[in-house]
Amino acid sequence: MLDAINTSLFTPIGEDGLIGIYLILNGLKVTLIVTLFAMILGAILGVATTLMKMSSRWYLRWPANLYVGVIRGTPVVVQLVILYFIVLATWDVDKVSAAIIAFGLNSGAYISEIIRAGIQAVDKGQTEAARSLGLSQAVTMKEVILPQAVKNILPALGNEFIVLLKETAVIGFIGGVDLMRSGEIIRSRTFEDSVPLFTCALIYLALTYSFTFMLSKFEKRLKQSD
Repeated sequence: MLDAINTSLFTPIGEDGLIGIYLILNGLKVTLIVTLFAMILGAILGVATTLMKMSSRWYLRWPANLYVGVIRGTPVVVQLVILYFIVLATWDVDKVSAAIIAFGLNSGAYISEIIRAGIQAVDKGQTEAARSLGLSQAVTMKEVILPQAVKNILPALGNEFIVLLKETAVIGFIGGVDLMRSGEIIRSRTFEDSVPLFTCALIYLALTYSFTFMLSKFEKRLKQSD
């Protein structure tokens, strides 16, 4: 077992002198970068899509509903492959940027539903009371509804971040070298299956457990402030 660990992680595994642990760490960096920036892009798209879906104008609601329906109805790996090899084929877009765009588009649809559900969870009486006091729709949303909806939205956004982190494991389908792809490269060069794959699994587990732990602490703080 020690020989397998040394061969997979601490010994040059090719003519280029690449060491497995460095490849793993670089792959982890790509995974975290894609997850973070895709989440930011997804949040922006999610807010915009929510506003469009809640609009009284059909020409805003229709494309928003179509976007959410298409994204939620197709696998993220299919979206990633189509975006990189077809939509962005004529542009010189690197694999990491393409992955950020693809996962951001995917996350935006789900974040939109999270925000919408959080807003709709607020008692309608709150809106009626605010409007009866003469507040406009915009002011009611900003000052009354959103502050209450945030407590429902933020924990769900944390869960979406964790899901997004795990979904990025398919970046290798477009040739990107993320954490999972790093493990596959080590496995193909050393013919050692267990060490690289279990190493990747343990890193994913450590990341998701850490974020889940922080999210649970955050949720407890929100409950204490009620």
